[in-house]
Parts: sequence; C-alpha cells; structure tokens
Amino acid sequence: MSQQTATPGGRDIFLVSNNVDELGGVTTWSHQMARLFTDRGHRVHIVGIAPVAEEIRQKLPADLPYATTTLYASQPPPARRLQGLKGRLNAPERRRQAARRALMRTKAEQLSDLFRAAAPGAVVIVTQVWAMEWVALADTKGLSVIGMSHESFEASQKSSRGDRVRRHYREVDRLLVLTAEDADLWIRAGMENVGSMPNPLPFMPERPAPRTEKVVASVGRLAFEKGVDLLLDAWADVAPHHPEWVLRIYGAGTEEPVLRAHCTSLGLDDSVEWMGSTDDVLGSLRGASVFAQASRAEGFPITLLEAMAAGVPAAAFDCAPGVREIVTHGEDGLLARLGNTMELAGHLGALMSDRELRDRLGESAFRSVRRYSSAGITDRWEELFSFLER
Repeated sequence: MSQQTATPGGRDIFLVSNNVDELGGVTTWSHQMARLFTDRGHRVHIVGIAPVAEEIRQKLPADLPYATTTLYASQPPPARRLQGLKGRLNAPERRRQAARRALMRTKAEQLSDLFRAAAPGAVVIVTQVWAMEWVALADTKGLSVIGMSHESFEASQKSSRGDRVRRHYREVDRLLVLTAEDADLWIRAGMENVGSMPNPLPFMPERPAPRTEKVVASVGRLAFEKGVDLLLDAWADVAPHHPEWVLRIYGAGTEEPVLRAHCTSLGLDDSVEWMGSTDDVLGSLRGASVFAQASRAEGFPITLLEAMAAGVPAAAFDCAPGVREIVTHGEDGLLARLGNTMELAGHLGALMSDRELRDRLGESAFRSVRRYSSAGITDRWEELFSFLER
C-alpha cells in the first residue's frame, strides 16, 4: 500500500554526494529524492564535498525546500601514495599530503557536527563512494549509513571505484545498487550487505506524447561515457534515408566542441540540432517521436525512464543491467549490442519508418515504466529505513 501521508515526526536524512549541483544523473536523483522525502515530512540536507566548475554546474532553484552545504570552498588536492624510498624522501609532497589529511579531518568534523544534531532515527545516504571517504571519518554513531553505487558492477570494475566500494562500503549498514542483477554480482564478489533500489520516475504524465514530429531526441551530459559520438556515427548511417528527420541533442558538457567537430566531419550539420541544457525535459521529449541513447556505460538511466514515461519509444545500447531491466526489447523499446552503431542505426530507422511500431512501443513504454513510480520507490526507501532502525 502506498504511503502518501507524511511519516509522523519525520527523520533527519542526509544525502552526501561528491557535489550538490554537478550536471548529471546523481545530482538529478539526489534532488528528486530530497523533494520526495521532504514531501513525506522528513528533514533533508544535501551535503556536497566540493564545488564544481561553472561549465558543468546544474542550475538549481533558489527556493529549495531543504538545506544544502558544500564542505570545501575549492576542489581539494588529490590523494597521492608515496611509494618506495623516493616517495618517502619527497618532503614537499609528504607535507602536502599531511596538510590534505588534516583538512580532510576538519571537514569530516563539520559532517560530525551535522550528524550529532540529528534526531534519533537519522539516516545518512552516501550517493558516491568518493564522498564516503569523508563520511567514514565522521561520527555516525546512532545513525543508519547507506552507501550507493549509481553505476553497473561492470563499469565500477573498470575503474578505481570498484576497489573503493569494497574498501569504503564494506561496513555500512546497506550497500545499494540499482538492479538485482548487479546486487548478485557484488554479493559474488564478497560484499554481504548488498541490496538493490531502482531510480524513481521523475514525472508521470497523464497522457503520452503525440509522436507526430519527425524528431529523434537525445538527452544527457555531453561526456565520453554517454556515447554521443557513437550516436552521431549511427545517425550518419540512418539520416540519408530519412532526410525529413532531425536529431536534437539536449545537454551540455566539456566534450561539446569535440562532438560538434565530429558532427561536421560526418556531414551532419543540416540534420543535427544542438539544443543545450534544458529545464523542461518532458516538453523536449513531447516534441519528439523517438528517443536515442548510445551510452557506453549506465547505472539506471533516468533519461531512459523519462522518455518511456513520455511515451516516446527508445532505441538504446544494451550497456548495463539497468537498461535491460527498464526496457524489454521488442515490447517497449529496441536494444542494440553495445557499440554496434549499425544495429542502433537499424533500430532508429525502423522506428522512424514505421508509425505503427512507434505507437505500439511508445504506448507499451508509457504503461510499463509506471512500475517505477516515485510513490512506490519512496515507499521502498521508507521500509528500508524502518528495517535498519530495528
């Protein structure tokens, strides 16, 4: 049964992330959950470790109904291991690392002050493992601590984050990943405190998009892992057969100049529109008939949820368990093998050519994605809080 009413008294909930306002899915998720928890009567505080550069900063409303704090005024220096005799004799670097650790302990004490002021039953949700390095130094006595990984098991193993998850999340009350498939992989890897929690729908419109515009939309950061270069390669295969269609790319990021140059080199400037960041994702999707996602790696992609909630059929790379959990190939979307741009182009072409296929998959997506309603997912969080408190 859905808990639409506020929890009596509410809890103090701390969402601790690398940053409070960086462009990307984790930030979007953090602020969405902060609003959902606030609506349930909880007291929410989003804490970021460091600020972000202006070009990758997300514009947040001035009237947020919850608190935000950033611990550092500027990016902290990176941690470096002093290896071997040469490293141990590097006095300047030893001093820099000692100063870094001292400042880190000071910032962790700021977290401790926030945590100590919380009422009994408080919860700390660490959304990214880097932020856990500060939480691990803080006083969390009497609080439930939940660590999260917002990427697939496979993606984390390809970076230093896999080892950091094992090191920093081993003792938390619960490690949450985005799918049951990834939870099983972490359990097999030796983590015993693992569960899964999908992302909630950011919105749930009453009716699907009309799917009448000859527009393919892509929404996301312009970053390497989002694969916009691969999407452009696929578009180069399909666009000549559909000269009346355009690809609208919504998003911003440091890769934009390189991607624009790649677009030009492929001769696609007349059929690709660079829209920049949008504050109206639903409106952007309602102006499209097909959604495209060419990510190299994902966790539980919010933009894919958004497209399906809008009733826009998706063609995407099957790059992670989260994608396979959201989309059932041939029923509510089309999936291509990771990196196979010709296969992705074929799926895009099929959707662009066949109005009946677009409508069938779009209507099915509109219905099936409702299993991730914000009310239902928030209920699952509430149940987890109660379980950990016992």
